Amino acid sequence: MGVTAPLRREHQELLPHIEALCAVAEAAEGDRDTLVKALDDTLTFLERHLIPHAQAEDAVLYPKVEQVMRAPGATATMRRDHEEVVELTRRLRRLRDGLTGPPSSGPLSSEQRRGLQRLLYGLHAVVRLHFAKEEEVYLPLLDAELTAEDAAAMFQAMHGSASLPS
Repeated sequence: MGVTAPLRREHQELLPHIEALCAVAEAAEGDRDTLVKALDDTLTFLERHLIPHAQAEDAVLYPKVEQVMRAPGATATMRRDHEEVVELTRRLRRLRDGLTGPPSSGPLSSEQRRGLQRLLYGLHAVVRLHFAKEEEVYLPLLDAELTAEDAAAMFQAMHGSASLPS
C-alpha cells in the first residue's frame, strides 16, 4: 500500500457513508419522517466528516502532490470537485430544511423527490470519482516520492487542518 496507506484507510472508512447516499435517495419514495432522519444523518456526515476531509486535502495533500509533480495547479480539478461537494451539500441542506416546514406531512411532491434524488446521486457520483482519481493517480505518485517521515508529517498536518463546524 505504501506511505499513503492512512489516507487509503480513511477513504475506506468514508466509503460506506458515500454508498449510503444512494440508499437515502431511494428512501425519498417512502415515509417522510424516516427520510428526514436519514437526511439528517447524511448531512452530519457531509458537514462534519467529508467536507473537513476535503478541506484538509486542499490545505495539505494537494500542495504536496503539486510539489511532487513539479506542477503548480495540477490539482485544480480536484479542488473543483470539493467546491461542488460543498455546493451540493448546501443545496441538500436547504431542501432538507424545507421538508419540516409547512406543509410537512405526507409524501414528498414529485418535484421534491426528483430534486432530492438528483442531489444525492450527484454527490455519490462526484465523490466516488474523486476518490478513484486520488487513489489511482495522486496517491501512487506520493507513494513513489515521499519518505515515511514525510508522509507521517503530511498526515499529521492534514489532521491538524481539518476543522469541524461550530
